Amino acid sequence: MRLDLPGPEEGPASDLRAIRWALSFVAPYRRPLVLVACLSLVSTALALALPYLSKGLVDDALLGRDAASLLRFTGLFLGITVLSYVVNVWAGLQYTRVSADILFDMRILLYRHLQRLSPRFWARTSLGDVISRINTDIGEIQRVVGETALGWFGNAVFLIGTVGMLVWLDWRLFLVGILLLPLSVWVLVRYRAGLEDRISAMRERSAQIGSFLIESLQGMRLITGSNAQDREVGRFQRRNDAFVEALMSMSRLRYVAGGLPAMILSVGTALVFVYGGFRVIGGAITLGTFVAFMAYQMRILSPIQGLMSIYSNLASVRVSLTRVRKLMDVRPEVVEASDPQRLESTRGEIVLEGVWLTHGRGGPVLRGVDLTMRQGEVVALAGSSGSGKSTIADLLTRQVDPDGGRVLLDGHDLRDLFLVDLRSNVATVDQEPFLFATSLRENIRFAQPQASDEDIRAAAVAAGIDDFILSLPDGYGTIVGERGATLSAGERQRVALARTFLADPAVLILDEATANLDPAAETEVIRGYEAAMRGRTTLVISHRLELVRRADRVVVLSEGRIEEQGRPEELIGRNGAFSSLFDPASASRTVDLPSLQDRKPVGSGG
Repeated sequence: MRLDLPGPEEGPASDLRAIRWALSFVAPYRRPLVLVACLSLVSTALALALPYLSKGLVDDALLGRDAASLLRFTGLFLGITVLSYVVNVWAGLQYTRVSADILFDMRILLYRHLQRLSPRFWARTSLGDVISRINTDIGEIQRVVGETALGWFGNAVFLIGTVGMLVWLDWRLFLVGILLLPLSVWVLVRYRAGLEDRISAMRERSAQIGSFLIESLQGMRLITGSNAQDREVGRFQRRNDAFVEALMSMSRLRYVAGGLPAMILSVGTALVFVYGGFRVIGGAITLGTFVAFMAYQMRILSPIQGLMSIYSNLASVRVSLTRVRKLMDVRPEVVEASDPQRLESTRGEIVLEGVWLTHGRGGPVLRGVDLTMRQGEVVALAGSSGSGKSTIADLLTRQVDPDGGRVLLDGHDLRDLFLVDLRSNVATVDQEPFLFATSLRENIRFAQPQASDEDIRAAAVAAGIDDFILSLPDGYGTIVGERGATLSAGERQRVALARTFLADPAVLILDEATANLDPAAETEVIRGYEAAMRGRTTLVISHRLELVRRADRVVVLSEGRIEEQGRPEELIGRNGAFSSLFDPASASRTVDLPSLQDRKPVGSGG
């Protein structure tokens, strides 16, 4: 799936903007870059001296039959070669370190930006494409900055020095040597535009492979259980074929753009051989001068080819810069106030005042919702899939902001509060809580990294999972696998509950937190929830009557509006919207079983 993001307009203005943005990462490293530039100048000056030694070697040592000159020039050649190598390596290592730091600065800025984007962005965005931009595109920028930029400086200085030496040795030969240079440059420029298009297509195909692998590896159990292995391999093959086709198209054009100009320059060198040979035969220049000139002439190809290669690489880095900038230009839907208020203490009173929320497709998800949750009250939110239940949960943690109306915590508009204060006081336990591929200890204290082992143990005891953890060979040090794959659904829920106990929020949101549990596991987890709900404001979003009946008050949503509300016992007897959702004859059975779509990403109206 292609990531279609709003971004900067194409053209010179966009290029200039992207370049300025990239250079902003270079500014903090001015001092080490000055050192690298000085080292590069020294290395280039030493390299420029080597071809000139051939003039004295031929004219003085060989034609003059002077053994002492032979040894002297040979010693100079070896000494300058070694010194140039050492300085060049030193400059290269210094620049590699700086470019790696610049890469990390760029990558961490993008990562922080992604943390600010709402669930709606992730609902419509290909994860593989985002990873491609963080990894491949920024890696390509670093490659060009790390290799090409230093090479550009060295090649430019070497080219200027070489041109100066060629003009000084014989300006007529120099004019012959550069006769075909304009044609070579024209060929390079002509192919650059097409190269950018092919590079962009190749990156998109690569991102599609990444998205496919992420999705298929996450769904491997379904693939094998459905005997769909060969079919998925076929899909993988088709995506790979498309990538290879785009890669070959780009490579063919890149070889032409890089090789054809160099070939034209080689024809110019052949003309120098012929014309220079006649000048030596005619006595216009010495053999040593001609050998030195040819040494410089042969070396001038290298910086010219290097600069031409850099010019081609600019097409690649321009594509990467544009792709990264497009991601950076996605505006966060939730931003902190310019002068946010601190929450010194929190009672946990929640008020929704005339809240409207629309996602740009279909009707509003919420239509003027008014709801008050008193301090310490347990409110159950019920309704069919798509009625707006999970959207309210996302509003309370400011994953999204309302289009109209206000959401208040203890009388403060959430938009006026420090986000860190808000999210420290309002916590959510989801239907599928996320666990990292680390130890149980680290997962429990994720929101409170400074927590002691005693605090972690107390939270696990409160969540009813301490005995299970101690029964494991590594106890709290047990690695749970990716997304907690080594644990059952109930165990993951209780780990998430322990994490919530440790965070100790004033407001707790249980969003379909028992939907995937069997009755035995649900009963055990509910005991932990009852302990967690005690004394704190709690919003329970559930299709399970067993959990809803434990609330002080039930609010039923229908098509984005509050249909009815009251105590569970009252609503059961009304034969209204609430009773149509649940079968009161059973305390653990529900008529409207939770669907996989009910916990959609924000924007679904769930």
